Amino acid sequence: MAKDELVVAAVQLNSQADVTQNLDRCRTLVERARRRGAELVLLPENFAFFGAEAEKRQVAESLADGAIARAVRGMARDNALCVIGGGFPERTADAARPHNTLLAVGPDGEDIATYRKIHLFDVELGAAGKYAESDATLAGKDIAVAEVSGFKLGLSICYDLRFPELYRALSELGAEVLLVPAAFTLHTGKDHWHVLLRARAIEAQAFVVAAAQQGAHPGNRQTYGHSLVVDPWGTVIAEATDGEGIVIATLERARLTTVRRSLPSLSHRRLGLASG
Repeated sequence: MAKDELVVAAVQLNSQADVTQNLDRCRTLVERARRRGAELVLLPENFAFFGAEAEKRQVAESLADGAIARAVRGMARDNALCVIGGGFPERTADAARPHNTLLAVGPDGEDIATYRKIHLFDVELGAAGKYAESDATLAGKDIAVAEVSGFKLGLSICYDLRFPELYRALSELGAEVLLVPAAFTLHTGKDHWHVLLRARAIEAQAFVVAAAQQGAHPGNRQTYGHSLVVDPWGTVIAEATDGEGIVIATLERARLTTVRRSLPSLSHRRLGLASG
């Protein structure tokens, strides 16, 4: 049933290499979000496992019966809300390279969408480190939009944020809320996180919900945090401080409608339209 408002929670974590402990922490924070009225909870990228690449291959599982996927479904069902598992290793035909997969589950514990990360983080940041996600991750190919309470959600993961063409495609499919679970590095996040998230919101005239990792992780990884929610005008309406926790915001359809009517840039597009 379509609603005029959707209460969302972005979870900020400091995930480590222990899957059991990470999932226990997720359960605690999802339950906390429910008590605060959340109807949709977004978990960040690497919510269940944030360890070495070789270990990630061992953690990779089938969506049908894997422990992480079952845990996400259980969190949704036990709390009667939508839970978005923002990125975990899904087994593929290539044993060395699992997908980085987002799983969206409805309040009944049934899957409503999956998305496999398309853009992989292969960068050299000098003293801040070198990353080669494609060495141990297989890129996805398909974009995905889900619907929750009448709101259309555009799905993405972390490094996808730097590619506006993905969000343009999601917008053309009707996305009104862009979900960005992430593990942004401290080095890039401090300069680019807010700018990119606000830009995506303004371009798509959509809400953006971004759940992040924060702090120190195995392998000398440092993540930026600042989980947040942005409205369609590009205004940050909720933001986390350091450490684990949740941020809550109410997404109002009236706000979406007002922005899109007052500045109808979506209808003014002339380049790159899917219709040609």
